[in-house]
Amino acid sequence: MKLETIGIVGAGQMGTGIAQVCAAAGLTVMVNDVDAGALKCGFDRLTAAFERLVSKGKITAAEAADAIARVKAVPELGSFAACDVLIEAATENVRIKQQIVRDLAALAKPDAIMATNTSSVSITKLAATLADPSRFVGMHFFNPVPAMTLVEVIRGMQTSDATFDATVALAERLGKAAIQVKNAPGFVVNRILVPMINEAVFVLQEGTARADEIDAGMRLGANHPMGPLALADLIGLDTVLSIMEVIHREFEDSKYRPAPLLREMVDAGYLGRKTKRGFYSY
Repeated sequence: MKLETIGIVGAGQMGTGIAQVCAAAGLTVMVNDVDAGALKCGFDRLTAAFERLVSKGKITAAEAADAIARVKAVPELGSFAACDVLIEAATENVRIKQQIVRDLAALAKPDAIMATNTSSVSITKLAATLADPSRFVGMHFFNPVPAMTLVEVIRGMQTSDATFDATVALAERLGKAAIQVKNAPGFVVNRILVPMINEAVFVLQEGTARADEIDAGMRLGANHPMGPLALADLIGLDTVLSIMEVIHREFEDSKYRPAPLLREMVDAGYLGRKTKRGFYSY
């Protein structure tokens, strides 16, 4: 299965990061976003990322120019009809994702792979919206995409071996290490990581220690590169809450209930780095 043209829906941090690594690997990339302003910001962010690589001597100016030229911001999904792989990288909302998947399926060529970058939503559930769910797969990148090596390739109940194997090969072509995962709430990394972050919020909520002390404890005592609360701010508290809600709902186990403080901070609009305020101020 020859995969050369990638279509990405969502021009946020994740979508832009995926576009960057695809372009750097020599692939042609199209990026769409329902918000024209977000699409422009995403393209500007991608251009700046390549310029930083040039300034650090990691790539040449010519290589950066070639990579940027391989990325096109497209305002209409119709342009995706020529794509070999379509990746949904929108907000972590199951209804929004289902609608995007349906829209993409209506225009995708018959042999195109359809993937989602979801961090927690069921691959099987999203695939069920398609007439041919065998070509749907999870391709979960991690933030920041250019720096993080891992991609979880997630098999839904209906995913074919050909689709799965081609997606693993694509991840490896992008210079990523792929782990093969069965569909399950939170998959592997977030099933372990996000409940740990949630527990750190409970510890803060109960007054056991300050945010900086909790993070220092995990950095220095568990050798984590970043404390769980600082990591939550980087991920986005709304995303952390959304993942916890999915895991809690799917397992129906109270140990996965979101911390009330986490929910309250999201309600207040304190989402972390992207709003300049979360567990820390930025």
